[in-house]
Amino acid sequence: MATVEFGGKSFEVDEDGFIDNFENFCPEWIQHVKKEEGIEELTDEHHKVIDCLQDYYKKNGIAPMVRILSKTTGFKLKYIYELFPSGPGKGACKMAGLPKPTGCV
Repeated sequence: MATVEFGGKSFEVDEDGFIDNFENFCPEWIQHVKKEEGIEELTDEHHKVIDCLQDYYKKNGIAPMVRILSKTTGFKLKYIYELFPSGPGKGACKMAGLPKPTGCV
């Protein structure tokens, strides 16, 4: 595991840059990933996706499939990719502090 420093905090990350433990998630983590992903400003829509991912993860222990994420947020998949250019699995799950998804997110 590597260590990332951002906003006065240290984060252990895996080889793909995902945080080591959901319990270590904090607002500084969002800002770190936002910068990494090249997202200039986080909107309410970004936060809606992040909140949806976290809520689902807390209840089920895994990230939701893409169609569940799309249905829950009311956003079409194309729009989720506009919000998170690297996709719902890589960008959105990473920003939400979830582990790297193993399947099709």
